[in-house]
Amino acid sequence: MWRPVRFVRLGLGGRAGAAPRPAVVRFGPALLGLALGVLALGPALGPGFTLRYDMVFVPDPPLRLGDGFPRAVPSDQVVALLSAVVPAEIVQKAILLGLFTLAASGAAALAGEALPDGGIVPRLAAAAFYAWNAYLAQRLLIGQWALLLGYAGLPWAVRAAARGGPWRLAAALLPAAVGGFQAMLVSAMAVLPVAALRTGRGTGRGTGRGTGRGRAGAALRASAEAVVVVAVVVAVLSLPWLVLAVGSDAVTDPAGVAAFAPRADGPFGTLGSLFSLGGIWNSHAAVPGQDSPGLAAARLALALVAVAGFVRIVRGRGPAWGRGLAAGACAGLLVACAGAFAPGVPRALIGWWAGFGPFRDGQAYIAPFALAQAVGVAAVVAALRLSMPALVAAAAVAVPVLVLPTFALGASGRLGAAGYPAEWRRVQAVVNGDPAPGALLSLPWSAYRAFAWNSGRVVLDPATKMFSRPVLWDETLVVGVPGGGRIRVGAESPRTRRVGEVASALTAAGGLAGGGCPPAGTGPAASAMADGLRREGVRYVLAAGLNENAFLSCLPGAIPVHRGRELLLVRL
Repeated sequence: MWRPVRFVRLGLGGRAGAAPRPAVVRFGPALLGLALGVLALGPALGPGFTLRYDMVFVPDPPLRLGDGFPRAVPSDQVVALLSAVVPAEIVQKAILLGLFTLAASGAAALAGEALPDGGIVPRLAAAAFYAWNAYLAQRLLIGQWALLLGYAGLPWAVRAAARGGPWRLAAALLPAAVGGFQAMLVSAMAVLPVAALRTGRGTGRGTGRGTGRGRAGAALRASAEAVVVVAVVVAVLSLPWLVLAVGSDAVTDPAGVAAFAPRADGPFGTLGSLFSLGGIWNSHAAVPGQDSPGLAAARLALALVAVAGFVRIVRGRGPAWGRGLAAGACAGLLVACAGAFAPGVPRALIGWWAGFGPFRDGQAYIAPFALAQAVGVAAVVAALRLSMPALVAAAAVAVPVLVLPTFALGASGRLGAAGYPAEWRRVQAVVNGDPAPGALLSLPWSAYRAFAWNSGRVVLDPATKMFSRPVLWDETLVVGVPGGGRIRVGAESPRTRRVGEVASALTAAGGLAGGGCPPAGTGPAASAMADGLRREGVRYVLAAGLNENAFLSCLPGAIPVHRGRELLLVRL
């Protein structure tokens, strides 16, 4: 008799016995998410900053708005405000662990609404799946923590959209609002259809009251009102980046459609990768061993089972958000597939209006599909509990980790921690302490760097986040494609395009060969380089790893301000 009693007290027995302990139900999913975060981040939780691709945190970040399209608004500003109170490296670690905790607890809350009699185990299964899958892993490995804020808060946003009320929804969308434009767009992909299609008591739909045209009219009015409320909340929370985007002179290169199209990261093609929540465009963001046939097959099988479980919930008397989440998941999957299988559609849309540019990276929008699968996993585990011993069903919580095991320990070291050399702080203090206006040009003219002190991990130029004045850097992105080709995605900022020729010449002059300025007739002359930069309002030039003598010969009249082992800072 002791065995069933013990399982019931742990919440493994559902309605068959006593109610689960409130602490287990309330805090169990969050604690599981925290534990999974610790397991996934591993060495990244050590002293220093985690720097990889777009994940760039710096000490004492300044509070300023960047140039061009506001991709990091308001996420950078929020980090700067928090870092004024707590060291920036602690802020980063708290955010990363918070992603896992928020995602797991939210998925568990949705699973609890879908399966009110299911007990704690299905909720934990949903939590584990949503906090440990290829989508989250790949987006983390490419450094898109701001997007993952929207992903983590998505379950809570879906729940709030189904329940109604602008203040509840605004609170649930706060993580996405901090994340910025892409986090909000991904969230809107789910909450708008949830508001339009929600059912149940208090919504005016799906109650069975009234007949004929009157009931249909009431349902349509209720849907329209709910969608308007959600749209207004989304728009208001998007104002920090939306206002800047409308006034920006940034341009969108349609070549990005092909560059950012989803790609196969396993043996089942692009569609199989997307269905398994992978398929990101950057092959370096794949989890080590992700293309293993056995593990890929296991993840695809889990995805198919999860989708079947979710369909069963939606077809029954499912939760109010069921049909809306299904619509959002399908819409996100279609956006992802368009870039891979019908690239002419997004290219045409971008050509018509640059505002469609964010949809170039279509794989980002399968986040609602991941949430639907998490709820589906909970449904399957709940069904298993009816025919299996409680401990066997509870073991299903570990399945997401078992089918993606190399995500653990910082994806086998791809995530780590590193401290900035002291000279970076000295340069930061010099530039930020200068009250004179003017931009800083960061060289070499390449967006991404691989510093030895960061163990060779590729990261976006830290200068883009470190200084309180505008920073000109190479926004051009060169993406390799299957078959050995390359796609060049042009810079968005016209100002960056204008200084590109001079910056490229300076990089070449100060390269490892130390060739000096280009001969007359083969490129801009030295005096023209300096004058051109001054006309663009450049006050400082920061060069990392360039030949000092050859570099300075191209900028007559420049005053060296800092000479260090790695960095050279000159003032024009």
